[in-house]
Amino acid sequence: MSRLNQGKLVSASSLVFISLVSALVGAFMYAYFFSAEHKTMPTEEAANTEEKVGTNEPLYWVAPMDDNYRRSKPGKSPMGMDLVPVYAKPDSSKGLVRISSSVINNLGIKKAQVIKGPLVKEIKALGLVKFNEDTMTHIHPRVEGWIESLYVTTNGQTVKKGQPLYQLYSPQLVNAQQEFLLAQQQNNTRLVEAARTRLLALNFNERAIEKLTQEQKAQQYVTFYAPMDGVVDGLQVQSGFYVRPGTTLMRLAQLDEVWVEAEIYAVDTERVKVGQYVAVSVDYEPGRIWRGQIDFIYPTLNKKTKSLTVRVKLSNKMGFLKPNMYATVNVDLEDKEQRVLVPKSAVIRTGSQNRVVLAVADEQFKSVEVLLGQQNQQYIEVLFGLEPHDIVVVSGQFLIDSESSKSSDFERMVPVSKGKPESVMEMELGDD
Repeated sequence: MSRLNQGKLVSASSLVFISLVSALVGAFMYAYFFSAEHKTMPTEEAANTEEKVGTNEPLYWVAPMDDNYRRSKPGKSPMGMDLVPVYAKPDSSKGLVRISSSVINNLGIKKAQVIKGPLVKEIKALGLVKFNEDTMTHIHPRVEGWIESLYVTTNGQTVKKGQPLYQLYSPQLVNAQQEFLLAQQQNNTRLVEAARTRLLALNFNERAIEKLTQEQKAQQYVTFYAPMDGVVDGLQVQSGFYVRPGTTLMRLAQLDEVWVEAEIYAVDTERVKVGQYVAVSVDYEPGRIWRGQIDFIYPTLNKKTKSLTVRVKLSNKMGFLKPNMYATVNVDLEDKEQRVLVPKSAVIRTGSQNRVVLAVADEQFKSVEVLLGQQNQQYIEVLFGLEPHDIVVVSGQFLIDSESSKSSDFERMVPVSKGKPESVMEMELGDD
């Protein structure tokens, strides 16, 4: 190949290389300035911003919901909202934000007062409705014999006082009746009284004794009756069963007062005490609350769940609460200490600190750092940073906090002058 051709090839290669480098540099510069324009203001506009400090012209325009989205002129945010003009005010207090009443309404800003008082906390536990065993009656025979007839057939059956429960055939009871009749025939008052006492001890009631006296004939099958109103529970026998003294035939329970036993986690065992008030609710009756007090705390933990069982006695005149029904139990914990409390919705939590927006005046706000303590479902304790009767923002505080806490420089939002959209807010930059 001739030298002339070689020179042409070298020149062409150099030309391609220079073009490629130029294209890369151009692309880099384009991307750099385009990205800078999207995220922040250009250098020239930033310089203009410095010149505007102390004047009545906006420094820049910012999105109401994203303070990182800034423009050098009015427009719309990515969410379709009007951009907010930011103004400088050299003689303002650091971090103070002023918002006019009209803008407060537009932002939906709501306030609440810091209070001082006890922090009422509660423990939520799962409970189970049970019969009140203090009012439960156990039905036992006092003689051995056979169940001839059973007048109650299922658990949960309602009975009234004096209603027949079962009929028993007992040779022992037949003999006791005959001894009573023999004593009467002998007209021996002492023997009659002794035989009468024995019949009563065998649960042969006064009405049966009067019938025996009138008929002068021993009853082979003796009927036994319900001693009280209630529902049948724990039915253990059927017709034809042989029974002995001490055999539990059934239990009669009342429903006008019930127990609710709740399982408390071991970590809360030291915080519950007899006499504490509780609120009980069940899915069966949504919106209905039963109120009572803890009347007993069991001395040992549940072997399986390692939880502490507490018992609540509740009035149940209407019978809404049914045994074996699950319930939600809220235990109110006492707190005698007076604490500075703020609504939980007022607290702005960040990775490094917790803040609230303090209403300094009617239209002036400022973000302040707070040290937090205990809390319940509604309030949280403030250990440092607020005083009782301070007013804090509980709704719409995030934009205010953003402007106030950004180097603690941003100052004021007021309505824009006539001819500008009413929804636009005006902020002024403060300086120490």
